[in-house]
Amino acid sequence: MAVRRIVANVAVDRVDAAKVFYGDVLGMSVAMDLGWIMTFTAKGSMTPQISMMTEGGSGTPVPDLSIEVDDLPDIQRKMQAAGFEIEYGPASEPWGVTRFFVRDPFGRLVNILVHR
Repeated sequence: MAVRRIVANVAVDRVDAAKVFYGDVLGMSVAMDLGWIMTFTAKGSMTPQISMMTEGGSGTPVPDLSIEVDDLPDIQRKMQAAGFEIEYGPASEPWGVTRFFVRDPFGRLVNILVHR
């Protein structure tokens, strides 16, 4: 037996509110929309990951999600244009990523990052 997929399930009160943050700004595609569940996917191949954290690094809180992007400044501009406040960063971290923290429409802390 092998793990084939890991899905982050985020409890929300309105799935449609996710479209701007995850769809429009981050460019993810809606793979499934049943009204009560909306699943977003990203381009490319992904390896399932689960991170166990005592802190978020550099003294930050543990983020609920981490999303790697290919153009961090572009995503930051889009987040701010869409009205999302950057809570941390952007910061170039000693472990080789540049990142910022932002809250999604549901209050989840999201770590948006690019590997350097």
